[in-house]
Amino acid sequence: MAYPMQLGFQDATSPIMEELLHFHDHTLMIVFLISSLVLYIISLMLTTKLTHTSTMDAQEVETIWTILPAIILIMIALPSLRILYMMDEINNPSLTVKTMGHQWYWSYEYTDYEDLSFDSYMIPTSELQPGELRLLEVDNRVVLPMEMTIRMLISSEDVLHSWAVPSLGLKTDAIPGRLNQTTLMSTRPGLFYGQCSEICGSNHSFMPIVLELVPLKYFEKWSASML
Repeated sequence: MAYPMQLGFQDATSPIMEELLHFHDHTLMIVFLISSLVLYIISLMLTTKLTHTSTMDAQEVETIWTILPAIILIMIALPSLRILYMMDEINNPSLTVKTMGHQWYWSYEYTDYEDLSFDSYMIPTSELQPGELRLLEVDNRVVLPMEMTIRMLISSEDVLHSWAVPSLGLKTDAIPGRLNQTTLMSTRPGLFYGQCSEICGSNHSFMPIVLELVPLKYFEKWSASML
């Protein structure tokens, strides 16, 4: 999860988030090179009194500064489209979890089980145990198996919400009357925190999400104890 004074992204937990981090670094390097070149040219124009008129009027220069930006845009667009298609793919999910947004809590239903559903409320600050995180802990965590493809079905019962977990690269709107879906897969166990990312009313800040990714055998024990 994030830590105080953090400037970058959270550590990637899923293959999709790793791809997003690589794309971010790729794009940021292009922006850095363009900014450096523009700053260098501006400094030359301000400090150099001589002007090469034949260069300024040459057709070749205009051709270069027309084609070069197009090539740069293609270098950014192609990786971006690739990741967008990867994020939309649903590859034979091993488990499906339905998430419903309410004012102001989440409810979860494991649709592969007959009677496995619960509500997830934020734990008030006055009831936190030592080591627990303020505004991020919930009374019922979403326990999921790691290294397995999981499909999340996301909707809302009242107003717009947004189900977001940054370290997994997930952010899907919860819209009343519409069922959105996304997939997640964790490469390591742990606790992963998120929050509602759509302003949904006075208690919008108090809708945390906690995913507990565990090995399959522990998930089976947990699901058996919940039934």
